[in-house]
Amino acid sequence: MKKIVILIVLVSSILFSSEINFDKNTTGLVRHMKLYKYPKWAAKIELTSGEEIYFISPKSMFEFYFRPGKWPEFNIHSESDFKNIYVTDYETTQTIKAKGAFFVYGSDATSPAGDDLVPFDSYKTAEEFAKEHNGKRIFGFREVSRGLINWLNDSL
Repeated sequence: MKKIVILIVLVSSILFSSEINFDKNTTGLVRHMKLYKYPKWAAKIELTSGEEIYFISPKSMFEFYFRPGKWPEFNIHSESDFKNIYVTDYETTQTIKAKGAFFVYGSDATSPAGDDLVPFDSYKTAEEFAKEHNGKRIFGFREVSRGLINWLNDSL
């Protein structure tokens, strides 16, 4: 019985997990950099249309998320056009859902996009990272604002 439960958990985690899979040709939308060079920072948005959009960092992903009209080719009209949003946990490099992630602001870690938000799957890990790397604050997905992203971009 125990083996069956473990097997069910493993199979369902494989079926219902997503990865930010990319190759040497995958380029981030906003900054046009190759993702394979910076896998620790990769992010992805899956649209309900089936399209996948890749980003070089969480900040770049939020830039698109807050202003999708800047890229009319994706035909995004509302929040419901976004199916899934993923980021890479900075410590484990595992793909995590952005809406459940914790983002450290103001740390000494910079992405290829410059000052950025460092994502973690757990608040505790984000807190430990913030203490070790001079992080100023930890945000949940819904707490990140367009103004914060603009601020990060102006600090380049």
